[in-house]
Amino acid sequence: MPHFKVASGRSSLGLTTKVCEHLGITVSETRVRNFSDGELWVKFDENIRGEDLFIIQSTFSPTDNLMEMLMLIDASKRASANRITAVIPYYGYARQDRKDQPRVSITAKLVANLLVTAGADRIITLDLHSAQIQGYFDIPVDHMYASPVLIRALKKLGLDNPSFASPDAGGVKTARSYAKRFGHGSGLIVVDKRRPEHNKAVIMNIIGDVKDKNVVIVDDMIDTGNTFIKCAEALKDQGANSIYGVCVHPVFSGEALNNFAASEAIDKLFVTDTIPLKNKPDKIEVVSIAELLAEAIVRTHDNRSISSLFEIER
Repeated sequence: MPHFKVASGRSSLGLTTKVCEHLGITVSETRVRNFSDGELWVKFDENIRGEDLFIIQSTFSPTDNLMEMLMLIDASKRASANRITAVIPYYGYARQDRKDQPRVSITAKLVANLLVTAGADRIITLDLHSAQIQGYFDIPVDHMYASPVLIRALKKLGLDNPSFASPDAGGVKTARSYAKRFGHGSGLIVVDKRRPEHNKAVIMNIIGDVKDKNVVIVDDMIDTGNTFIKCAEALKDQGANSIYGVCVHPVFSGEALNNFAASEAIDKLFVTDTIPLKNKPDKIEVVSIAELLAEAIVRTHDNRSISSLFEIER
């Protein structure tokens, strides 16, 4: 029996249960309640004194999910847990990582400060929107990637003549890494977009050979899905044979799910369970990162390297 415990807030209980199944343990009992005015209350229902504790919680909207994580960390610190590792499959507010216009908050840094102040000793997270967010923390951060599990799912398709596309210039390195790991002579395509305002994108140019290719669009997260769908339509117009997609964090706000269901350009989209989906179209397939997190937790507890789990070509 492992000498550590794994707990969860309400946003990631399903994923945490899968992680614990891989570990051969049960999820540590916690209680999270809302008062009638919405105020949160948390409690550990078992002794965690001296334990190596891992708290799994994605911090997607609403903000209660972030607040739950902070309160669980604080409660475990006050309950004398030995080491507290915050496992954050989806790190919310990661897009607000710089001051790109006057009088705005660098909220990704603020969230890092809150986690450290609450008492976290270590952070484990996946596919940060900006890798430099690791530098916002004054504690160790293990930045992992979901690419191994997503590539495994893609290989089951048996794609011929594949190419990997990035929906913007910032994701070119990630798309190149997927192409290299996938093999089979995979090509690389870059889609040049402009974003005139939040959640709006205009496709300007497509760089690379698209005609008769089976194209896989690679993105770290999908919010409204407008950019992703426009990218797929532009590639289809250029002669792509089929369009597939991989996305680590399925935020899917607004009408995103309905838009993907209605899109004729996209054949299939693979996402992970960093954010739970209550319902999904048939063309969306969820690939679990539970085994990856379980292995990271074991290695962290044993003070072994986990670099082989999150290496990516840069």
